[in-house]
Amino acid sequence: MSRRRILTGLSCASLVSLVPGCGQISLPFGGEARGAGRSEKSALLLPLSGASAPLGQRLQIAATLGGGPGIGIDIIDSGSTPETAVAAAKRAVDGGARMIVGPVFSAQAQAVADAVRVPVVTLSNDESLAGGGTYVLGVTPTQSTRAILSIAAQRNLRNVAVVVPPGAFGERSAAAAESVGRTLGLSMRPALVKSNADGLLDALRAGGQLPDAVYLPAADGTLLPFAQALRGQGMQLLGSTQWSALDLSDRPAFRGAWYAAPDPLRFAAFDEAYTQAAGSAGGIISGLAFDGVELLRVLGQTGQLSAKGLTRQEGFTGVVGPYRFLKSGLCERGLGVVSIADGEFNLIGSTSV
Repeated sequence: MSRRRILTGLSCASLVSLVPGCGQISLPFGGEARGAGRSEKSALLLPLSGASAPLGQRLQIAATLGGGPGIGIDIIDSGSTPETAVAAAKRAVDGGARMIVGPVFSAQAQAVADAVRVPVVTLSNDESLAGGGTYVLGVTPTQSTRAILSIAAQRNLRNVAVVVPPGAFGERSAAAAESVGRTLGLSMRPALVKSNADGLLDALRAGGQLPDAVYLPAADGTLLPFAQALRGQGMQLLGSTQWSALDLSDRPAFRGAWYAAPDPLRFAAFDEAYTQAAGSAGGIISGLAFDGVELLRVLGQTGQLSAKGLTRQEGFTGVVGPYRFLKSGLCERGLGVVSIADGEFNLIGSTSV
C-alpha cells in the first residue's frame, strides 16, 4: 500500500499535520500530547547495532516521529543476538522500566521473556511467543487470514485453496487459514506447499474443479510466479499483509486481487509522515514501532504499565489499526482489505476488534 500510498477516495492531507515549531505529528486518534505529564518508566528495545542495525535505525525514526518517544520511555540498543537483547532488557529493568516493547526477533523476545519479570510486548509476529508475560504486537498470519477470508466469505467465495512456499511462515499461514476458514464456514482445500509454480494449476484441478479463490500469503520470490500461473483462470487472488511491502499496482497478474492491509485511513497518514522524515517508506514494522511507543506513552501516563493495563477491554488505536490484547498474550487486530486496480488501491472492507 505504501508504494502508491494514497488510496482512492482518501486524502492524506486530511489525516496528518505537523505542528509548526515542534515537528509533532498529529494522527487521527485521541490522547494527550506525546510527552505530556508524569509517566511511569518503560523501554523500547531496538537492534541499533550488529547485523540488524539498518532495521533498528528505521524503527528508531518511527519511534521518535513527532518529537518522541516521550517522558519516561527509553530507547535501548538490543543488538542483534539473544544475549545482547537480554543485557538490554536487564539494563532497562534495573533503570526502573515497568514494561518493555521489543525486541523485534522471536529468539531475542523469548530470551528476554525468560530473563525479566515485567510485561514484554514483542514486535515479532510469532504467535508461539504469547503467554507467560509476553504479548505479541506483530501482525500475525492469523490476523491477516481472518481479514481476507472474512471478505471472501462475505463475497460468497466458498471454496478456497491455499498455496504456500516451504518454511515456518508457510506452515503457520496454512494452519491459520484452515482454522479461520472453518470458523467462517468456508470449504478449505488442503494447503499446497510448493517452491515454484510448476504444475500449480494441475494441482488445483486435482479435485475436478478450480476453487473460487486462492490465498497466497507469502510475499517472497514465489508470489509473482504463482500469480502469473493463476492469471485469467477465473479465481480470485487473495493475499496477506505481507503484500503491503511490494508495489503490485502495475503488475497485470495482480489486477483485481485483494489483500489484507493496515487500516488505510490511519496508516497512510503515518506513512506519509515517516517518508518525509526518512526519505523512504517504512512499512508495517515501522508502524508497529510507532504504535509500541504510543502504547507505552498511554499506559505510562495513566499508571497502567501492567498486564491489567495491556488487556484493558477498550484496547488501543494505532496507525496499523485498532487492536486489543488478550490474557493469552495474543492480540486481536482490525485490518483493512484493499483491491488492486490500475495504478491504485481501493478499500473494499475491514475487520474490527
